[in-house]
Amino acid sequence: MSKILIRGAKVLGGEPQDVLIDGEIIAEVGTGLTADGAEVVEAGGKVLLPGLVDLHTHLREPGREDSETVLTGTRAAASGGYTAVFAMANTFPVADTAGVVEQVWRLGREHGYCDVRPIGAVTVGLEGKKLAELGAMHESAAGVTVFSDDGKCVDDAVIMRRALEYVKAFDGVVAQHAQEPRLTEGAQMNEGVVSAELGLGGWPAVAEESIIARDVLLAEHVGSRVHICHLSTAGSVEIVRWAKSRGIRVTAEVTPHHLLLTDELVRTYNPVYKVNPPLRTERDVMALREALADGTIDIVATDHAPHPHEDKDCEWAAAAMGMVGLETALSVVQETMVDTGLLDWAGVADRMSVKPARIGQAAGHGRPVSAGEPANLTLVDTAYRGPVDPAGFASRSRNTPYEGRELPGRVTHTWLRGKATLVDGKLT
Repeated sequence: MSKILIRGAKVLGGEPQDVLIDGEIIAEVGTGLTADGAEVVEAGGKVLLPGLVDLHTHLREPGREDSETVLTGTRAAASGGYTAVFAMANTFPVADTAGVVEQVWRLGREHGYCDVRPIGAVTVGLEGKKLAELGAMHESAAGVTVFSDDGKCVDDAVIMRRALEYVKAFDGVVAQHAQEPRLTEGAQMNEGVVSAELGLGGWPAVAEESIIARDVLLAEHVGSRVHICHLSTAGSVEIVRWAKSRGIRVTAEVTPHHLLLTDELVRTYNPVYKVNPPLRTERDVMALREALADGTIDIVATDHAPHPHEDKDCEWAAAAMGMVGLETALSVVQETMVDTGLLDWAGVADRMSVKPARIGQAAGHGRPVSAGEPANLTLVDTAYRGPVDPAGFASRSRNTPYEGRELPGRVTHTWLRGKATLVDGKLT
């Protein structure tokens, strides 16, 4: 088994230390470490974090391999410092059976750039009418613990209650895409001043907040776990904060783009800014940052949503919703949370590795950087700053809202159980 000595890394942003990897395990953490025959990585004060975990990734395979595949998506994940991703169920066919989730899981194992944990659909075909095979997916080789109809809201309260009751048996979690469909018919962007001026159909904040309010009450009634996908409004923050104060088992995520971008960008009519839920106001952005800092929002999740060129390079109304995010997520979090003083690097590790691994029950991930732990690690050059060039992305799609924008931080190395998947910024 190979040995790797990472020399002079700031573990979770602390004082420089050496980290010795022996095979799949961290063997030792300290100063002045030596190891005969070890490959030496000179960290030079870069920040060492546990491998990142994304609870919300769209890998598109099976069915939309023109957008992304499990191979290209996991290569993008490794480039962004991720060692595990949870793949959403809105594929073709939908991941609503044991057979489909096992297919995605096996593809992840074959490619080896990061662990792939499939998310099972809540309802058959994402149609919101009949529960999918939740138990069979959980008992399958994929061991599904997270279920979501993401892309569509489970808007039927009875179906949502039944799903919460079902997953409680194995401590699973239902991840809700909070969007009241009747309130968002024809919606193209956030409902507000900008939508009124542009004449675009508006998506009101209450369409998200009303579903979250209902679902936290259902979770309390059932005594089950609910997770709120891509929370985007200040009002949603207050509802989740209230629910947590009552002891309700709710967790929530925020995307990097909702931490940085606002609906003012829609004035350009550039469809790269079209996303679901939509970009909100500056007030919402500030509320989301504060909530992530104080723990009301538990984690950052990318909602990596790749689309081919033709689905985005068109008029606004016809464009698909979504942005790629795996390769820029950590940089955006550094810009919005670390460089602003809202989080330190230990806090970033908590929000982007420890807690998402805990919510999704991803064993071996989100673990401390200490002796005896799995060597799932990422090394970040936090002093770097440069423009985003999507031409260099590992993802098959290029629909990033950050093209040409200068962002801080660059992942230089990623290790999955001691095996390098990224070295000096290049995939192995």
